[in-house]
Amino acid sequence: MTAKQQIKAALENASLPGVNFALGEVGRIRHLECDANGAKIEVELGFPCAGLKQPLNDFLRDLAHDASGLNEIEVTVVSKVTAHGVQRTLKPLPEVSNIIAVASGKGGVGKSTTAANLALALNADGAAVGVLDADIYGPSQPLMLGLTGQRPLSEDGKSMQPLIAHGLQVMSIGFLIDPDQPMVWRGPMVTQALNQLITQTRWSALDYLIVDMPPGTGDIQLTLSQRVPVSGAVIVTTPQDIALLDARKGLQMFRKVSVPVLGIIENMSTHICSNCGFEEPLFGSGGGQRMAESFDVDLLGQLPLELAIRTQTDSGTPTVVADPDSAAAKAYQQTARRMAARLAMQGKDYSSKFPNIVVEDD
Repeated sequence: MTAKQQIKAALENASLPGVNFALGEVGRIRHLECDANGAKIEVELGFPCAGLKQPLNDFLRDLAHDASGLNEIEVTVVSKVTAHGVQRTLKPLPEVSNIIAVASGKGGVGKSTTAANLALALNADGAAVGVLDADIYGPSQPLMLGLTGQRPLSEDGKSMQPLIAHGLQVMSIGFLIDPDQPMVWRGPMVTQALNQLITQTRWSALDYLIVDMPPGTGDIQLTLSQRVPVSGAVIVTTPQDIALLDARKGLQMFRKVSVPVLGIIENMSTHICSNCGFEEPLFGSGGGQRMAESFDVDLLGQLPLELAIRTQTDSGTPTVVADPDSAAAKAYQQTARRMAARLAMQGKDYSSKFPNIVVEDD
């Protein structure tokens, strides 16, 4: 094998640090040039990786050196997020490349906190990200993202501008109603309201729109899954058996409506004492891993249960931006990268490449 072939084989099969997927699965070698003195390599990844570029550069350069024996090796890592396919009966939203649904089979597992921090982690890695709070009955994102009491602007009386928080574009029914007003709507009204929030919000060039889904697997959740053009979904659960029972139903729901399940996120995996740092699995251990193996999906991450996560989120500054160097923030960051990398492995959407065909009578 030539040096070029040796480098290409080594890099494409390498499991990338920080995501644990092979380069050939989540990206490609865009340019590879070799001579007697060294090599120049340009790698394109299908997920945002601003915080990983230097470690990836070092890893790939060392790998290329070991494979070829060349010493002068220059590696450039770039990121290109593309649109991925959605349900066959739906069309992607304008200005939104990918919609990722964050769901849970039951409430109380930290789904909204997880959704907010995943969105912030993707943004920190260089992606343009939005958050849609789809929990009409109990919107949480206005409080979690520090937007309580604010209202979206409308320039034409028909569409709304998303609010901006920590670099995210955000929309929620919570911006349009009184915080103390109960939502006594039946299913059809809820789905209509959500559809308006999605289609009448003027999202601006988003790589990802994170949808904080309402908890449960009833008629409302099923209808939303059928009407929202979703590229992939993640299931948030805790390790305990009672949460896993409902999480399984949520996973099966997405599969029934042909939405790819990117993986499972195990929240509250271990409790970390704020006084002594002692770590203990209050809700059991291994539940998320067993469920992932049972359904042949990835366990994308295991997130801690910490007092700081709750206080930071309640104050409107979630962990990823409040304390980006903390172990908890790094756990969210790694989980978000694995989620985006897993989506990069899905089929791409080519609908925008085809012209509209119009049949006219003579």
